[in-house]
Amino acid sequence: MKIKVLIVDDSALIRGVMKEIINSQPDMDVVGVAPDPLVARDLIKQTNPDVLTLDVEMPKMDGLEFLEKLMRLRPMPVVMVSSLTERGSDITMRALELGAVDFVTKPKMSIQSGMLEYADLIADKIRVASRANIKPRVKVQSHADGAPLAAVRNPFTSSEKVIIIGASTGGTEAIKDFLIQLPPDCPGILITQHMPEGFTRSFANRLDKLSRISVKEAEGGERVLPGHAYLAPGHSHLLLVRSGANYMTKLDQGPPVNRHRPSVDVLFNSAALSAGKNAVGVILTGMGRDGAAGMLEMKKAGAYNLAQDEASCVVFGMPKEAIAIGATHEVGPLHELPGRVMHFFAAHGNRAMRV
Repeated sequence: MKIKVLIVDDSALIRGVMKEIINSQPDMDVVGVAPDPLVARDLIKQTNPDVLTLDVEMPKMDGLEFLEKLMRLRPMPVVMVSSLTERGSDITMRALELGAVDFVTKPKMSIQSGMLEYADLIADKIRVASRANIKPRVKVQSHADGAPLAAVRNPFTSSEKVIIIGASTGGTEAIKDFLIQLPPDCPGILITQHMPEGFTRSFANRLDKLSRISVKEAEGGERVLPGHAYLAPGHSHLLLVRSGANYMTKLDQGPPVNRHRPSVDVLFNSAALSAGKNAVGVILTGMGRDGAAGMLEMKKAGAYNLAQDEASCVVFGMPKEAIAIGATHEVGPLHELPGRVMHFFAAHGNRAMRV
């Protein structure tokens, strides 16, 4: 069965190019095109698509407003395709928060030739979206809501410990849900989320506002401090390195690994080398195998590793691969993982740093 795709975009040019890209794929078929959400609403009923591609800026109804209603009334996989996403990355974060599986940006230069160059990327994202586990959206919680998890029992050892997180498709919300449960004096955190340049700073700022901890886009050369999280920028790999008694961040613009820069494997491998048994690795929702091999290296170096379970993942790809090669110690639902991490640190908090 081919993947049925409905295209929603107010640009006739984009609709035409998208239709050409999608229909050229052997495993997908465009079942309708709509210039606005009102037409799309009727076409959804008529065609029952597997995936919707959606522009943000459209007449009659804003794309985000339509997305919010869609995910409330008829949840389905949505890939955002919009020129707004590059210059308005806050809007992209909002779309992902509302339930969009992923996004692609319209190229800045010649739209038609640029979109055709993006054909493989667009097709890959539609394939992933078609297999995504779409769940009804819940209210976004912030650090003002509810009680935090207990802090590490011995705060003097928390600076010796680090939490290393990797994620891809569905990861923006998973990382948010993980971080908002952490206490303000938790161990330092390094995060790699597959995301293009131009979006990671907006993502980090959003996480910073929602969390009790401080979150920033990593610049390289920062000392890794308790209660702080450092997010890989979209243009560079993020590594954990040692400088004397301190952990530091390092950025590397080397070639993509597993087709990604930033790559989760690069981060996990650096944690295995620099932190060893003082690290806890967490692999969250995402497509592909990036992070599995690096997590296995972390385990060999003495780190304790956790993976998100299939039921709570948007895409059970990266965790599945890590589990399959024996790189994890625990597998659990997303809402339990922060507590399990903090419980582990509380139980092992007095272990001296030996690397």
